[in-house]
Amino acid sequence: MAHLTRSRYHELTDVRAHRPEAVADAAAARRRRPLLADSGRLMLVAADHPARGALDVRGQAGTMASRLDLLDRLCTALARPGVDGVLATADVVEDLLLLGALEGKVVIGSMNRGGLAGAVFELDDRFTAYDPAGIAAARLDGGKMLCRIDPSDPGTVATLQACGRAVTDLARRGLMAMVEPFWCVRRDGQVRTDLSPDMVIRSVHVAQGLGATSAYTWLKLPVVADMARVMDATTLPTLLLGGDPTGSPESTYETWRSALHLPAVRGLVVGRALLYPPDDDVAAAVDTAVSLLG
Repeated sequence: MAHLTRSRYHELTDVRAHRPEAVADAAAARRRRPLLADSGRLMLVAADHPARGALDVRGQAGTMASRLDLLDRLCTALARPGVDGVLATADVVEDLLLLGALEGKVVIGSMNRGGLAGAVFELDDRFTAYDPAGIAAARLDGGKMLCRIDPSDPGTVATLQACGRAVTDLARRGLMAMVEPFWCVRRDGQVRTDLSPDMVIRSVHVAQGLGATSAYTWLKLPVVADMARVMDATTLPTLLLGGDPTGSPESTYETWRSALHLPAVRGLVVGRALLYPPDDDVAAAVDTAVSLLG
């Protein structure tokens, strides 16, 4: 797909203003595909960070603030060979639907975005975006939920309960439930994730026990030290997350490459690391990530 021009962007806003029913029409007409292709691998681009107020990349404030720029980068990424689809909130999914960028793609709806970045209620991850009924109605392929666990925060139990219900409701519809668990602590008023192997393993065990069935549950996990031991904690299909990149792209790719060889790992869900690479070459960054799945 060509770059998203300012005139095309204006057309998109006009459609939203004058023909809001076009969103449902585009969702109903979208050509779908099986969740896993013949390769058994899955490469998804994540774009649900803005809905949680997380707009920074590599410490640069407001990098993801421009919707035109984000959509242009997403369209570039989705057009690259080997990219299977997108993970996003309804606003982004619907923009991409109206742009025709999701034909033959896997689409996962992001569900709980209520834990705004930096808020005192950050760990109260309420379901403020997609719900299972909305995911099914839009003919999406599954739903993703963030499940942050802090034993000292009373909001954690509500998050666990909501995630358990969402897992059950998605499974009853035959839809993937992608659970992204993190063990968390508060330090100096800030939520920090504990990425030690032991705590990631603990979060895996909590996450995979959510819901009345795990038949449709997938995990979305960070790449940490001793990933072989981490992945020994589950039989569930797992996608590796990219997160906000801090090191060089080369070192990031190498950590992904090693973890992708583990049996339960089925692919990648990467957002900022690919959409906003240091050299700004989205296509090249995406192609490099796709090559790691071979």
